[in-house]
Amino acid sequence: MFEFLLGRVEIDKDNNVILLDLEIASMRHGRAFLTRINDNIPKILSYMEQMVKALEDQRGAFPLAAPRFESLILGMVYSAHQAKFQEREEDQEKWGEVLTRLADVTVNELRRPEAITTFT
Repeated sequence: MFEFLLGRVEIDKDNNVILLDLEIASMRHGRAFLTRINDNIPKILSYMEQMVKALEDQRGAFPLAAPRFESLILGMVYSAHQAKFQEREEDQEKWGEVLTRLADVTVNELRRPEAITTFT
């Protein structure tokens, strides 16, 4: 996942993530990454806030499954990008708040005594 992000990404006018490295984008793993981030990560602020709320509400109940943890990390990446590239300062702050909340959930998950599970 991090190799894909290091290869640089761009967000198009429809809020879909595009890999700029065409070779990586054409590989099976690259296509799977794009599907995961474009289909499973909310692109609208209010939907992202709902995702964060759901994650916060289940905090401590049980460890996140690996796919859900990946969605959490990808949500942070998307939120960081949105916070940086919003034109209005108010929108930057809102996306920054979502990013901070996602980071809090991530830290909480990483501090769990149990490992991240592999079930879905």
